Amino acid sequence: MDLFSFGEDTAGGRLLADRMRPENLDEYIGQEHIVGPGKLLRRAIEADQVSSILLYGPPGCGKTTLAHIISHHTQGEFVRLNAVEASVKDVREVIERAQSNKSLYGSKTILFLDEVHRFNSSRQDALLPAVEKGTIIFIGATTENPFHYVNGALMSRSTLFQLESLTSEHSLVALRRALADEKRGLGFMQLQADEEALQHIADMANGDIRRALNALELAAMTTAPEPDGSVHITLAVAEESIRRPIVKADESTQYDVLSAFHKSIRGSSDAALFWFLYAVEKLGMDPMTFIRRLIAASSEDIGLANPQAMVQAVSALEAYRNNGWPEAKLNIAQAILFAVESPKSNAVVMAISRAMDSIEELKSAEVPLHLRDTHYKGSAALGHEGYQYPHNFPGHYVKQEYLPKAISRRVFYQATEQGNEAKIRHNQGLRRGQ
Repeated sequence: MDLFSFGEDTAGGRLLADRMRPENLDEYIGQEHIVGPGKLLRRAIEADQVSSILLYGPPGCGKTTLAHIISHHTQGEFVRLNAVEASVKDVREVIERAQSNKSLYGSKTILFLDEVHRFNSSRQDALLPAVEKGTIIFIGATTENPFHYVNGALMSRSTLFQLESLTSEHSLVALRRALADEKRGLGFMQLQADEEALQHIADMANGDIRRALNALELAAMTTAPEPDGSVHITLAVAEESIRRPIVKADESTQYDVLSAFHKSIRGSSDAALFWFLYAVEKLGMDPMTFIRRLIAASSEDIGLANPQAMVQAVSALEAYRNNGWPEAKLNIAQAILFAVESPKSNAVVMAISRAMDSIEELKSAEVPLHLRDTHYKGSAALGHEGYQYPHNFPGHYVKQEYLPKAISRRVFYQATEQGNEAKIRHNQGLRRGQ
């Protein structure tokens, strides 16, 4: 457990990203949708009236920096814990001290819990009573979807603020500030950074300002000075100082990418192919996950509008099982494109839904007598007769009742006018006398 020690005058060996951390909202970069002029969180911070909140967003987007700024604005005690290291005992010590401060001095305590997704359920539960009673004001920061990792009770007692990914333009603002700031930044050095070098660092940082500043500091501190003592950061130096980031593939990201893939099957060949290849080649996800989803989508979103979509998807599954990756890449891509370009119908899904509603309504169903088993002697005596064999009639169809009497007029499968279902719809109309 440690208190924030923001605002120290000396660098004390602190990294550039830490030294350049904004001290107030005017210095804060990005997230105008939550801390722009007049926004709720900005007003709460400036008035020192922050309630329990959750800050959710990608790395380097400013979650910890917002906590830093809150620590400067509050008149109460600000305590920071990291969920990786903190225990239930640490949490209880903070709560006990907060209770004492509140009862003796009437002062509040703000607990900032970084990486709250790393706090297991029991440790989160330890916070609940104190949050409910107002003993502590809780601020949690996470890069993971809080609906997956934060207890529902804690979520319901906190206001969720979602921070957006920053852009290379945001990183450029931070880099230029660092170059100009003589006290906290690198302005005390004779630094000359080429514009293309700064742009490269900003682009490679992928919206992570902390990463961009770390790269700039590395470039400045490892580049040999010129005879006049100046340091020149060229594009070549920048390229050595920062590499393309390894894409993070946590559980939430995988769910999101799989969701994007399935939704793209309904509307975009380009997007469906992109998300599939991105997931497998960049995130290292299993191709089988996407083939299974493709098979499901072949019935959920295409169905009888183009039955061949299912054939293509299952064929891709066999190709992957037999040939592996990357040999089956073409086969899977073909099946994906075939599905996306097929006419769409959700009639199968709707038919299942209507049938299930009827099943729930009936509870139990009596099989009509003429549909019951007749393979044994005596069945006729029980009234199990009257079934008409459709193949003995023109068109191999005869009108007779197949459903239980209570729902004899129900229609579950309603074919659309999409693709092959247009013909099915026509035939349904003829059978129903429409």
